[in-house]
Amino acid sequence: MIDLYTWTTPNGRKVSILLEELGVDYTVHPIDIGKDAQFDPAFLNISPNNKIPAIVDHETGVQMMESGAIMLYLANKYDRFQCAGSEYWRMVEWVMWQMGGLGPMLGQVHHFVKYNAGKSEYAETRYSNEAKRLYKVLDTHLATRDFIAGADRGEYSIADMAAWPWISRFEWQQIDLNAYPAVRDWYVRIAERPAVQAGYHVPKFVSDVPMP
Repeated sequence: MIDLYTWTTPNGRKVSILLEELGVDYTVHPIDIGKDAQFDPAFLNISPNNKIPAIVDHETGVQMMESGAIMLYLANKYDRFQCAGSEYWRMVEWVMWQMGGLGPMLGQVHHFVKYNAGKSEYAETRYSNEAKRLYKVLDTHLATRDFIAGADRGEYSIADMAAWPWISRFEWQQIDLNAYPAVRDWYVRIAERPAVQAGYHVPKFVSDVPMP
């Protein structure tokens, strides 16, 4: 049994989507970051960086924070949704791209464009332009592929599950997905998966999955 400590954020949804895709039993522990639940001492024992998501795997005794590390751990444990051979490292490369670029930069767009519009024109322009650049990087990569990593046209993997929840907030980022047709088609392809729909609504329903 796996305990998942999470909230309704892109980083949290990465792991709940993966767990739903794996079809394994897990127990959800909501960590309401709007009420500072991430600073509770019991949670800090699992996630010292006071960030969600985090897991405790009671089968192995592993407890872990950081969404990318959790996804790599689960994919390795169950030997699913990870690419083989040299494509394994292609998959890791794009997971790191999401962790180091897509997530942090789109998070800044949410902060300055959605929640603090008008506070800093410089910040709004800087992070909006970087968001568009990253969307273009992904659009170019997906132009001849169905999924981010994997041989030929690619295979659905944790690289896709890592990036997709951040793209699902395209409206927050004031991004028109139709301007990035390869990203749009990839996004819809994944959004229609039942496990993605289920994982998106963990730990609670907020809204339907946004569609372009």
